[in-house]
Amino acid sequence: MADLDVVRARALELMSRHLSPEWSFRFDTAKTRAGLCNFTKRTISVSKHLAARSTLDDVEQTLLHEIAHALAGPEAGHGEVWLVLARSIGYTGSRTHDGPVAREFARWHGECPNGHEVVRFRRPTRPMSCGKCTRRFDRRFLIEWRERSPEELAARIATPTRSARS
Repeated sequence: MADLDVVRARALELMSRHLSPEWSFRFDTAKTRAGLCNFTKRTISVSKHLAARSTLDDVEQTLLHEIAHALAGPEAGHGEVWLVLARSIGYTGSRTHDGPVAREFARWHGECPNGHEVVRFRRPTRPMSCGKCTRRFDRRFLIEWRERSPEELAARIATPTRSARS
C-alpha cells in the first residue's frame, strides 16, 4: 500500500523530470480509473482511493502513463506516438488500466443465480447476464440488481472486504 505523501513526492519528481513547470499534480476521488491527464488545466491526477491500495511501483506506472499523455498531446490517445513516448520514459504497462477498482464505493450490487457478485458505480440501464457463467447474453444467468443503502455504503467504506482490497 502506497503512502499518499510518498506518492505526491514521487509524482512531483517525475513531473519535474519530464514536464514543463506549468503542469501540476493532485489527487482525485475516482473509483474506477487510476489516473488522469487534464490538458486544459495542465494537471496530472491520481485516484487517492486506488493509490492507497496499490504499491508505489504500480502508482509510478500510472504516473508515467499520464505523463506520456501530457507529452504526446490530446490527439495521441493510446496510439503509437503515445506508446513510443511512454516506453521512452520507463512505462512498462498496458494502454489502459486493468487493476483493482474501489469496489466498496459501488452503489449497485448484482448477483447471478449461481451467486457470482458484480458491482456497478452507475445504475444498470439494461438486463445483464453473468460473465462468469456465460460469454453471451443468457437470461438463465440474469443478474439481479439492488441499490446499496447509504448506511451499507458507509459501513463498506469504513471496513472494506478482502475482495474490495484486491
